[in-house]
Amino acid sequence: MVQDPAMGLRGKVVLVTGASRGIGAAIAVAFARQGATVAINHLSNDAAAAQTVAACEAAGGDAWAVKADVGSQPAVQAMVDGIAREAGAIDIVVNNAFRPYAFDPERRSPFDALEWSDYQAQFDGAVGAAFNVCRAVLPQMRQRARGSIVNIVSNLVEHPVVPYHDYTTAKSALVAFSRNLASELGPVGIRVNCVAPGLVYPTQGTQGTKESFRESLIAATPLRRLARPEDVAGPVLFLASELSGFMTGQVLLVDGGLVMR
Repeated sequence: MVQDPAMGLRGKVVLVTGASRGIGAAIAVAFARQGATVAINHLSNDAAAAQTVAACEAAGGDAWAVKADVGSQPAVQAMVDGIAREAGAIDIVVNNAFRPYAFDPERRSPFDALEWSDYQAQFDGAVGAAFNVCRAVLPQMRQRARGSIVNIVSNLVEHPVVPYHDYTTAKSALVAFSRNLASELGPVGIRVNCVAPGLVYPTQGTQGTKESFRESLIAATPLRRLARPEDVAGPVLFLASELSGFMTGQVLLVDGGLVMR
C-alpha cells in the first residue's frame, strides 16, 4: 500500500489496541506507512510489541508501545493521558483488542455447556474495552470537534457459520454500541464505524482451526481464500481517513464475499 495524500493520515495520532501481533499489528503498520504516529497498545507481550514498533518505523511512521489492560478503566485513562503528553491529542482509535478466543469448530462450547459468565467475559472483552477507551479518548475529540473510531467486529454477527455463542453475541453488542455512539457523536464531528472480518488466518486465535474447515470455508467464499491480517488493515484505514468523511455507523464486511449486504 503506497502513501495516499487523499487519506489525510500523515501526522495523525492513532491508538490501536491489541496491536502487538495479528490483525492489530497489521493495522498499526498500515497507519505508519501512511505517515501516522501510532501508539501500539498491548497487554503483556513486550517482545511482540517491540517487533510491531520496529515494523512501523521501517514503514516510515513514528510508533511506540503502550502497555495497558484495556479492561481496566484506570489503566486506559493513564494510557490515553500518556499518549496525549507524548504525541498530542488522539485523532483515531481502532478498538481491536478482545478477550482470547479459540476459533475451532471442534473445540467450541455448545449452548448447553455455556454459563452466563462466559457471555459476560466476552462482553467485557469486546464492549467493555471499547467503552473504556472511548470514555477516555472522547473528551479530546469533542474538544477539537473531530475524530474517527473504528471498532473490529465479526461477520459471524451476520452469518454464524459456526455458532460461537458468547463471542458472536458480544461482537453483535459492539455493533449496537458503535451505532449508538455514531448517532450521538455525529453532530460534533466524530465518526464511529466497524470492520467485520471473516476468519483471518493465521492469527493466534485461528492457528488451531483445522485445515478441513478452512478449506470448506474457502470453497464457500467467492474470492476463494481466507482473509490475511493485511486484508483487514485497508478497510480500517479507509474508515479512519478523510476518504470516508461522510460515513458513520457503518459495518464493512471483509470476508471475500462470504456475506453480501
